[in-house]
Amino acid sequence: MAEMGSKGVTAGKIASNVQKKLTRAQEKVLQKLGKADETKDEQFEQCVQNFNKQLTEGTRLQKDLRTYLASVKAMHEASKKLNECLQEVYEPDWPGRDEANKIAENNDLLWMDYHQKLVDQALLTMDTYLGQFPDIKSRIAKRGRKLVDYDSARHHYESLQTAKKKDEAKIAKAEEELIKAQKVFEEMNVDLQEELPSLWNSRVGFYVNTFQSIAGLEENFHKEMGKLNQNLNDVLVSLEKQHGSNTFTVKAQPSDNAPAKGNKSPSPPDGSPAATPEIRVNHEPEPAGGAPPGATLPKSPSQPAEASEVAGGTQPAAGAQEPGETAASEPASSSLPAVVVETFPATVNGTVEGGSGAGRLDLPPGFMFKVQAQHDYTATDTDELQLKAGDVVLVIPFQNPEEQDEGWLMGVKESDWNQHKELEKCRGVFPENFTERVP
Repeated sequence: MAEMGSKGVTAGKIASNVQKKLTRAQEKVLQKLGKADETKDEQFEQCVQNFNKQLTEGTRLQKDLRTYLASVKAMHEASKKLNECLQEVYEPDWPGRDEANKIAENNDLLWMDYHQKLVDQALLTMDTYLGQFPDIKSRIAKRGRKLVDYDSARHHYESLQTAKKKDEAKIAKAEEELIKAQKVFEEMNVDLQEELPSLWNSRVGFYVNTFQSIAGLEENFHKEMGKLNQNLNDVLVSLEKQHGSNTFTVKAQPSDNAPAKGNKSPSPPDGSPAATPEIRVNHEPEPAGGAPPGATLPKSPSQPAEASEVAGGTQPAAGAQEPGETAASEPASSSLPAVVVETFPATVNGTVEGGSGAGRLDLPPGFMFKVQAQHDYTATDTDELQLKAGDVVLVIPFQNPEEQDEGWLMGVKESDWNQHKELEKCRGVFPENFTERVP
């Protein structure tokens, strides 16, 4: 008996959802055609525009802040490598070795502390600030749907009242539905009318606090780093004084306007050590592949050099000649490495392309992609999905595109689909910004 009752509830829910979607779709079509008036609230629409602008600005700030943190971490690693190099070349009998090592340790700790404080005082605050937007955005979209329901109920009630043959029973029922729809809409509308202006005004204080925190942390970091650099400089000055007779002098380099000397360098005599490589002091970037200035680089694909090995020997394969080039354009001794290119089958919408045994995965009809819930979402309507953080949802298209509201998707929870394989029982709409795409 319990099972029969459950089936009855499910069937009733499905019928209610279908009827509600149909009514909304009809109302939207009539409004677009100008055959039905639409309730407008210009003040609320302005609040929504401000909300969207605020969300866009906050999202950009969060992205740029993450980029800044990544750059701080990269600079930390570069500074650490540089100090490790100094420690390696600093010989044990040189004065100040222990001091230089201690300065390197403090340098590493200072970078770590700076990065962590940026995370705690800026990034986490940023995440908390943006965390309030998904719920409000879903409520704005739901308010729009409830407004359509209210307009539809109002038009139905008005049409029954103006009909030639009045049915008092139908009029009474329509009036009851109108009052109910109006109450639901107004409750949501009042709450948002209060929250949206308050959220919009909060942005000033948030921006001020965020950038003040970043500026203060950066100022203190550079101040402490300056002290460490001064200490290191003192250690190196002391080292120089004790080894002053071996001072290294950098000779001036010829200017770009000086006459060029030929690009041929003298070869070492037979049996003599290889010539000392040139030290570039003008900080110009090295040519790709380490070729000398003025040399013509052969064109080659961007595959790794390891692919140039050929089984059975080290003879490289000749490279393909580009159109318009002649064999004389490359040095006689140059050749291109052989390139091994592997191809892998790609998966598109659950179908394996380019491989043997391609087949469709066991997914619902029209499956587009998967998402995973990042927050809990409590369904407040019969056509919505109830989500828990971690739930995986298979996204499918709306049967009628006109029914799709901005920011909402249609889908079925993967667990429900695997259990029932029936879309009519399991599918529903859910707010997109509560989820994140997964492979």
